[in-house]
Amino acid sequence: MSGNMGMEQLIPIVNKLQDAFTQLGVHMQLDLPQIAVVGGQSAGKSSVLENFVGKDFLPRGSGIVTRRPLILQLINGQAEFGEFLHCKGKKFTDFDEIRKEIEGETDRITGSNKGISNIPINLRVYSPNVLNLTLIDLPGLTKVPIGDQPADIEAQIKAMIFQFIKKETCLILAVTPANTDLANSDALKLAKEVDPQGIRTIGVITKLDLMDDGTDARDILENKLLPLRRGYIGVVNRSQKDIEGRKDIVAALAAERKFFLSHPSYRHIADRLGTPYLQRTLNQQLTNHIRDTLPGLRDKLQKQMLTLEKDVEQYKHFRPDDPSIKTKAMLQMIQQLQSDFERTIEGSGSALVNTNELSGGAKINRIFHERLRFEIVKMSCDEKELRREISFAIRNIHGIRVGLFTPDMAFEAIVKKQIAQLKEPVLKCVDLVVQELSHVVRICTDKMSRYPRLRDETERIITTHIRQREQYCKEQLLLLIDFELAYMNTNHEDFIGFANAQNKSENASKTGTRAIGNQVIRKGHMCIQNLGIMKGGSRPYWFVLTSESISWYKDEDEKEKKYMLPLDGLKLRDIEQGFMSRRHTFALFNPEGRNVYKDYKQLELSCESVDDVDSWKASFLRAGVYPEKDSSTANGDESTEDHETSSLDPQLERQVETIRNLVDSYMKIVTKTTRDMVPKALMMMIINNAKDFINGELLAHLYANADQSQMMEESPEEAAKREEMLRMYHACKEALRIIGDVSMATVSTPVPPPVKNDWLSSGLDNPRLSPPSPGGPRKVVPQQQGSLGGVGGGGPPGGIRGPHPPAGRPAPAIPNRPGGAPPLPQGRPSGQALPAPLIPSRR
Repeated sequence: MSGNMGMEQLIPIVNKLQDAFTQLGVHMQLDLPQIAVVGGQSAGKSSVLENFVGKDFLPRGSGIVTRRPLILQLINGQAEFGEFLHCKGKKFTDFDEIRKEIEGETDRITGSNKGISNIPINLRVYSPNVLNLTLIDLPGLTKVPIGDQPADIEAQIKAMIFQFIKKETCLILAVTPANTDLANSDALKLAKEVDPQGIRTIGVITKLDLMDDGTDARDILENKLLPLRRGYIGVVNRSQKDIEGRKDIVAALAAERKFFLSHPSYRHIADRLGTPYLQRTLNQQLTNHIRDTLPGLRDKLQKQMLTLEKDVEQYKHFRPDDPSIKTKAMLQMIQQLQSDFERTIEGSGSALVNTNELSGGAKINRIFHERLRFEIVKMSCDEKELRREISFAIRNIHGIRVGLFTPDMAFEAIVKKQIAQLKEPVLKCVDLVVQELSHVVRICTDKMSRYPRLRDETERIITTHIRQREQYCKEQLLLLIDFELAYMNTNHEDFIGFANAQNKSENASKTGTRAIGNQVIRKGHMCIQNLGIMKGGSRPYWFVLTSESISWYKDEDEKEKKYMLPLDGLKLRDIEQGFMSRRHTFALFNPEGRNVYKDYKQLELSCESVDDVDSWKASFLRAGVYPEKDSSTANGDESTEDHETSSLDPQLERQVETIRNLVDSYMKIVTKTTRDMVPKALMMMIINNAKDFINGELLAHLYANADQSQMMEESPEEAAKREEMLRMYHACKEALRIIGDVSMATVSTPVPPPVKNDWLSSGLDNPRLSPPSPGGPRKVVPQQQGSLGGVGGGGPPGGIRGPHPPAGRPAPAIPNRPGGAPPLPQGRPSGQALPAPLIPSRR
């Protein structure tokens, strides 16, 4: 008995499993054993389901009525009511209400135009009249879109049906009306595609009472015509008239039984026909099926549970009300933060290395060594401007006296002005570093998102601290520049000194050049954009920039020099980035409009990134090639005066040159010191300090703050996620426990052996399928032209769903009795449907 007990338990078990998973939103991951009901529109699928329940509860009408899968769990129980998974806990005792809810819920997802959706509706019906069964009611196959249905509605429906029936765990209930040609059965065709061996297909023949006099479906029901391994079961549903007249389903079942017992062709198999038998068979088949699929299901669950184990581990001992756990969690979070922060700044050997962009320490390193240098060079002056300033300074210092030698004061005034300009790049550098640090803090605190309050609080405390340090650091760095301004150390060993400067300027005036010594400033790859466009775009060259010229070579080894361009008199200008180009471009040009290179007015150079362009520009600044100035800024009278000064007084010219050299030399020293000190100051005052703060004081600040329990409140998402994880975990555990309890020794009937299926290979249009015998099936048109109340002309007006025209007589099908049918056109095999014009259509 226990074995049998096990059998009865199997279907509810799967229902339990199904619920557990539908609620967790993982119903797609586990294919639970179930029965899918497929068939053409108006094949009577809904009626079959309603007969099982003994109640009307499914929507009816014309067109596609079922537009979402309905997972119907029938459960044998004392009371009679239904409940939906989407309105948990609400019991529907009135079955009309159930229909309204199905219609409402369908429209909620699919809208009221006849669109479809594959999100299932879960309905559970408890009743003393049902056996445990889980069925899925799927939309009927349609051929012609109606209303504002999408044009590919047929493909959509097919895809949805396949989604369910292609699973090995799904039994297919293929419903075909008896008054259509079985060879054209949509349901069987579909089943055939996913279950060619016929292992999981069960045939159901409806509308047996609507067959023409003298024809019957005996061959089909005896499994002789298109044999299925599991055979066919015939049922008689209530007619449209019965439904409208609210004919009691119990009475209908009695009528069905009577029909089979009294019909000469069916009475010998009456015990294997009818709705109650179908229900028993399905219950048995589903149970067997579940028994066969449970071991596989068990493995799947086990896998799923193992994956969940890891996630659940951290939640397992989580008791939201236990303060010690919160403290522990907080400590863990802070420790994690400390190590993450340190790793991001110091660089990490861990797997968490960011491979997409520079971050943390690497980015700060770039700010220290490239960005700072660039910002300093960028601010370095316009040569002409500087000389003008020097010449004014000299003249103003002499006043009315005529100076014989260069006054130091002019040197000092100019240098101070230059040094003061360093403040801006230095402060900018601090800003950039702080910005990157804040970014690092944000990334590191992201791991605390389970506790949003803790995260916000931590981030606030650290950022506030960094901001304070930023202020302090800026003050110290400005102080550093003030040191430089306070005293000019002209005894510095790197300073060229007055005599040298004078010599240098003497030489310059003799040769007419200001030789800085032709040192190399920079090397690297750039593309020349406006060359070789015809040859398929610009190609990269190896550039060498010196203080006097720029040369380019074929490649790094500098063997093959392509060209050398003197920098004298050249300027830089920016060029708009090309529409398609990802490269960033600038150009060298001659303000006097002369050709720069061959017959090009400008040489257009491009780099991969803005940063590259910026640092090349900085290098050009060092070589004395400046960006073009807006001509508007030069004030007319000043420039003329400037012109006079330069030409009038060769002695002044020499003095300007000397001071220019001194300033240049001294500024080199200052910028070198600055470039060296700024990173050190930033490291000490901000970065290392932040690290120590996080390691040493952060916790104290957190403790001093709000009360801990509040801070360790989880985010609602996190709580929900944890709940769900635990639910899933327990669902899996529960499922495994349930499956474990099932005695696998339950009685099972093996799948029947394969039947003669030569009809499969030869396709469905085989003329031998239907021998023209009085007992054979009748040829009937395909549904879309149908005599079935579908879209075609033969249906009842108003397209009421269901087989009967309003008159209550069967729609005229085309009989297959000799002499009864219109003559078939020549050459058409008898297995095929008749052409449309031959259908007698009646209104």
